[in-house]
Amino acid sequence: MVLKVQRYNSSTEHTGGLFFIDGVFECFTLEDEYREVKVKGETRIPNGVYEVTLRNEGGMNAKYGSRYDFHKGMLWVRDIPNFKYVLIHIGNEPSDTEGCLLLGSTADKHKAFVGGSAIAYSEAYKKIIKAFENNEKVHITYE
Repeated sequence: MVLKVQRYNSSTEHTGGLFFIDGVFECFTLEDEYREVKVKGETRIPNGVYEVTLRNEGGMNAKYGSRYDFHKGMLWVRDIPNFKYVLIHIGNEPSDTEGCLLLGSTADKHKAFVGGSAIAYSEAYKKIIKAFENNEKVHITYE
């Protein structure tokens, strides 16, 4: 399965984008801003292709496990130089990202906000989990 984040705007506080699953538009994204020098929890990941696996430890995994009966682990974007534990998760504004990727059903690029995040996450997550259940590799491209 191929996931893709097509970034369409970038400001000093956030980055907005479109999220695709196997070439089909799924939802909107929100990330931290671009920085030439990484600041922990406040920098978007660099453009590139990364593997996605499941992370079955940590507080967020426990929280999502109790919230969603379909939860099998957090979607973990792996092997990003100088980054650790980048996840795809729920959130609405840059303060929710901590360097991770937020999904949303709606987007307001002027206010650095995605809405309907829980719905967008749930729908995308269920599709991605099916790929893992079918022993498919999952990769994400950021551009």
